[in-house]
Amino acid sequence: MWIQGAVLYEPLKPLYLSNPLSFNGTSFFTNHYQKRRSSVVVMSTTTKSTAVPIMVNGCNGKMGSSVILAANSAGLQILPKSFGPEKEAGNTVEVFGNEIKIHGPSERESVLASLYDEYPSMIVVDYTVPDLVNDNADLYCRVGVPFVMGTTGGDRDILYKTVDASKVYAVISPQMGKQVVAFLAAMEIMAEQFPGAFSGYSLHVKESHQAGKLDTSGTAKAVISCFKKLGVSFDDQIEMIRDPKEQVELVGVPEEYLSGHAFHLYYLSSPDKTVSFEFQHNVCGRSIYAEGTVDAVLFLAKKIQSKADKRIYNMIDVLREGNMR
Repeated sequence: MWIQGAVLYEPLKPLYLSNPLSFNGTSFFTNHYQKRRSSVVVMSTTTKSTAVPIMVNGCNGKMGSSVILAANSAGLQILPKSFGPEKEAGNTVEVFGNEIKIHGPSERESVLASLYDEYPSMIVVDYTVPDLVNDNADLYCRVGVPFVMGTTGGDRDILYKTVDASKVYAVISPQMGKQVVAFLAAMEIMAEQFPGAFSGYSLHVKESHQAGKLDTSGTAKAVISCFKKLGVSFDDQIEMIRDPKEQVELVGVPEEYLSGHAFHLYYLSSPDKTVSFEFQHNVCGRSIYAEGTVDAVLFLAKKIQSKADKRIYNMIDVLREGNMR
């Protein structure tokens, strides 16, 4: 069984393995990935008068800039301020045609409060760094501004408690890719409805991300959690591949996406090794996450406008809404 999500690529027909982790001496990823580009055209009917204003914190980072590109295409209004490290404070950067001034930690609260007064319908998008997740969320909640938290890390229990106590509207998700989230949701449903279905099976997990990602994939951890509920035995040892040479030669990552990709393989085998299952999802680039973030912003804006009772949402809630672009 192959479940594959490759952005801007079309998978080849499945090839069966004599060695479960290789194809005739080459990578399991390489033979399931063909570089056949497709075009994506994004059209928007949003006008400036109705555009949702967003402040993108971490705007000149790889994810922040990707969100701004997607937000431009969707017709959202990019506000001209962003949070960044102290060394960048005072700088003005241009991100896909938007001039944005960077503000350091010492002026965050006054800047955010002033901006929220000027744009009361604004939503903050956070793609900063894991160490700032809780501090930033605490600030957003103190000021009362709604936000989409795409940054991973931090103390998630404290994060949810902070937002819940403040009654601020928020979408919080470590995984913004809609199709990957749908796969995770399907795994959760299977784990809930068929507990123990894979009892006795063993699991091997490989994941490859850009060299700058030092932590283990949160998506991989979530999928593994579902497999454990299904009865799978796992020793919590995830094979993390971060060396660019290995990523190209063994994993099959296209060189142009070494700086931004997410390849995952989950291999299950029965106790006697006569039955095996494989689940794979490959993502090149960041557009899948940026587009999902824009959908989360539009979703949250509607919830705020309708004065929804529920305040904290995740990407599964966004998917269930069923009106994504």
